[in-house]
Order: sequence, then structure tokens, then C-alpha cells
Amino acid sequence: MTVPNSDDGDRSLTEVITSLIDSIPNLLSFKCKWSSIRAKLADLKTQLSDFSDFAGSSSNKLAVDLLVSVRETLNDAVAVAARCEGPDLAEGKLKTQSEVDSVMARLDRHVKDAEVLIKSGLLIDNGIVVSGFSISSKKEAVRLEARNLVIRLQIGGVESKNSAIDSLIELLQEDDKNVMICVAQGVVPVLVRLLDSCSLVMKEKTVAVISRISMVESSKHVLIAEGLSLLNHLLRVLESGSGFAKEKACVALQALSLSKENARAIGCRGGISSLLEICQGGSPGSQAFAAGVLRNLALFGETKENFVEENAIFVLISMVSSGTSLAQENAVGCLANLTSGDEDLMISVVREGGIQCLKSFWDSVSSVKSLEVGVVLLKNLALCPIVREVVISEGFIPRLVPVLGCGVLGVRIAAAEAVSSLGFSSKSRKEMGESGCIVPLIDMLDGKAIEEKEAASKALSTLLVCTSNRKIFKKSDKGVVSLVQLLDPKIKKLDKRYTVSALELLVTSKKCRKQVVAAGACLHLQKLVDMDTEGAKKLAENLSRSKIWGVFTRP
Repeated sequence: MTVPNSDDGDRSLTEVITSLIDSIPNLLSFKCKWSSIRAKLADLKTQLSDFSDFAGSSSNKLAVDLLVSVRETLNDAVAVAARCEGPDLAEGKLKTQSEVDSVMARLDRHVKDAEVLIKSGLLIDNGIVVSGFSISSKKEAVRLEARNLVIRLQIGGVESKNSAIDSLIELLQEDDKNVMICVAQGVVPVLVRLLDSCSLVMKEKTVAVISRISMVESSKHVLIAEGLSLLNHLLRVLESGSGFAKEKACVALQALSLSKENARAIGCRGGISSLLEICQGGSPGSQAFAAGVLRNLALFGETKENFVEENAIFVLISMVSSGTSLAQENAVGCLANLTSGDEDLMISVVREGGIQCLKSFWDSVSSVKSLEVGVVLLKNLALCPIVREVVISEGFIPRLVPVLGCGVLGVRIAAAEAVSSLGFSSKSRKEMGESGCIVPLIDMLDGKAIEEKEAASKALSTLLVCTSNRKIFKKSDKGVVSLVQLLDPKIKKLDKRYTVSALELLVTSKKCRKQVVAAGACLHLQKLVDMDTEGAKKLAENLSRSKIWGVFTRP
């Protein structure tokens, strides 16, 4: 049986395959294995024939590399077959069997690689996808490179795939647009399959690529679509991966943990325990990202039991005390989500020293935007009767005033909601008024966002119960007008009960009653009464006592 020279071309490969197929029935050792090899050789022969139909196969590097690998495997197959022609195995049975198994595995890989390459369309000579032709744009160049890399990740050996993923990482780091192009070329399912079979080093690089993709908003849904398969791989990395791999897995899980189904799966599979371990002993970066995943998971009530079982409150508060700024923000955000509507957890936070940690976080945070989670946590704690007195005594009211006037919408809204929560007593309402909360809340009434208007009107409806606060409000030139404007039924999705309640408190003053009527409240109230808005009828009746009522309702 003659082995062709390396420059004999594709036809020589076909001749070798034909010769091997013909000789296999005469082999006396490992007949079953050679029968399987014969079937794979037949498949490979068909694929090599298909290769010749593509003009691009001779110039495509992937195709050329595959043919070189096939030649090497066939050479080995010929040599092993020669040793199996007789009943006696000079090299020993175990060694020869191992060599036969190796040939079978390599042929199986070649068959699969050839199938991937043929189906990819890369061998089509259309002037765009074949190497050596001009490419019309940078986008096309990236698309071509991405397409090649996706194929390279599926064919060849470990070294080839390792080189491909290194190139992919480099490509993705350049631009978010490159990420979107690679995702469009189908890289995500290929990466998930790689996690099943690749080496430890390759697995870490694959997780790094997945984490990069997760950072591009428009690509997250493709990762989420992979479901539990990807999720389970990432959770295993959290348990046993390197520090680098754990950090990248946490980055990816931040995107995946925003769905209720995934959050439940992470909780059921021990993910919260693994994440808390990283929070305690991981690198600064991995701690921050792990806390970010926990922050997302805490949004879902189904996971709270897992947090309690793992003593998460203690770990999170410790992180607020000693973590990086991002870790602190995520830990506070997680506590805010956990305590939402749960008085037991609110009490646990206070018992573990959460109030002092919140003060330290509040006073040291460098970005107003980052403070939003702290304000939300404060709002939650203030809703608990057992806790809110402590919140007041720790000096949080003066801290709220500058936040109400900050330039970040979400922070202003959270602060106004916190004011509503803290206005549980005449003493606290008076203190907030004296501290300066009224004026910024009036300014918020004129905000663009409906949520801001509603949060401000709700806070004012609480604070204006206090007589001294009403005096402060009356000093504003625009306060009454701003409130009355919110009565307009044309302003949709705004809960007008709070606006009505605030105005009801103000019209006890004759001067304010005149201002309310002059601002056009009567026409709005007539419509709100027809809509059965709570409190509208009572306010309309109060205004009707004014002689001005008849003037402003006359058509």
C-alpha cells in the first residue's frame, strides 16, 4: 500500500482512501473497529469529492489545513492497517488498539470538520468570502473574519481552536459593533458547545468571550436564549474555575440573572452560595461583579429564602464596609432589593450594623448616581415601624435634602419616596420641613417625568400635614400653580390622589384657596369628580365655599 507524497494533491487522498476501504475486509485484528473506520472513510471520500466542486477550496486556508490533517491521519491509518493484516500483533494488542482508536477518532473529527466547512459557504467563490479577493468595506472585512473564526472554532485540533479564540478575543475588544457582527454570524451557540469539550485554558478563554458579549446590550438576548445549558456551565466555573474565570463568569451572569427563570435556576443550583463565597474571598473585581449578580437575583422573591439560608446579610454588609466602590454599590443595591416589602430582613440589616454602613456609604460615595441604591435602602428601612425611629436618630433627614435637588432623576425620585416613608410622625415631618425638603419637592413637581411628579406630590401630601410646612410651602411663588397643573386629566398615568390630598391641606387657608381657584383647579376637578378620583369631590366642595367659584365656572 503506497503512501502518496505530500504534493500529490487531493486526488491522491482519494486514492489512499479507496485503497484503505478495499483492504479493510482482509484485516484480521479489530474487525469491528475497522468496519467503523471503513464507514467513516466512505463519508470522508464523498466530502473530498464535494471539495473539488468548489473553486475556493484550493485557496481557502481552512480547507488546506484540513486536507493536510487528513493526509497525516491517512498515513497513520495505512501504517496501523498494515500491522493488523495478520493475527499476531508485533506492537502489542493494547498499543495497537489505542492506535486504531486514535485513527477512528481523528477520522470522525475530519468528517465533522469537512461537513462544517462545506455548509459554512466559505468555499464558494463569490468574490467576497474567498481569501484573496477585495473586500468592499470594513464591515464586510469584519464579517468575513468573524465567519472564518466561527468555523475555526468548530474544526481542527486544540491548538487551532486556541489560536482562533485568541483572534476572536482580539476582534471583540476592538469595538462593540464587532461583537454584534460575530453574534450575527452564530458565534454564541458555538461557544456554548466549546464549553462542553474544551481544555481548561480554552474554557477560560471561552468564558471571557461570553462575558464580553454580555456587555453589549443588543447581544444579551442571544445569550439568554441559550438557557440552562450556558447557565450550568457558568455556575460550574463559579464553583471550580480560576479567579480570572470566576470574574468573567460573574460578568456574564449579570446579564443572565435578570430573568425570573434564570434567577430561580441559579438559586436552586447553589449559585447564591458560590457568589457569596466569591464576595468573601475573591479578587476585588470578581467581588464587585458577584455582588452585581446577587443584586439582580434579589429582585425576585423566589430567591430570598436562599439568601437567608446562606446568611447573605452579614456578607453583604461586610462588603459595604470594605469592598471597592462598585462592590459597595452592588452590595447596597442587593440589600435594597432584599428588604423591599420584607420587615424581617429590614430588622436583620439593622441588627448586623446596616445603618452605620449605609451612613458610611452615603457620605463616601463619589457619584450621585451611585447613591440611588442607598436612598432606596433608606426608603425601605423607613417603612418598618421598628426601624424608622433609628433611621431618623442617625441623621438621615439632613442627608436627604441635597439629594432631592441633585441632577440624577432616579436619585431624586428615590429621595422623594424616602421622604414619604420618613414622614410617619409629626416630629419627623416638621424636621424634614425645617431641614429644607419643601422647596426641592416643589421644583420636582415641574419635572418632565411622570414618576418624578408623582413622587414629589406624594411626599408633599405627607409633609403638608404639618402646619409649619404649609407656611413654608406658601412662600413659594409657583407651588400652588405647579400642584394645580397636575390635576389636569390630560396628564396620564399620574396618581392624582396625592395632588388632591396636598391641595386639600392647603385650601384650609383662604389665601391658598383663592390661589388654587385662580390657577384653574375647578375645571380640572369637575372632570376628576366625573372620573371618581379619590378626594376630588371633597376638594371641589371646599372650593365651592369661595365666592370666586361661581366666577370661574361660568362658561
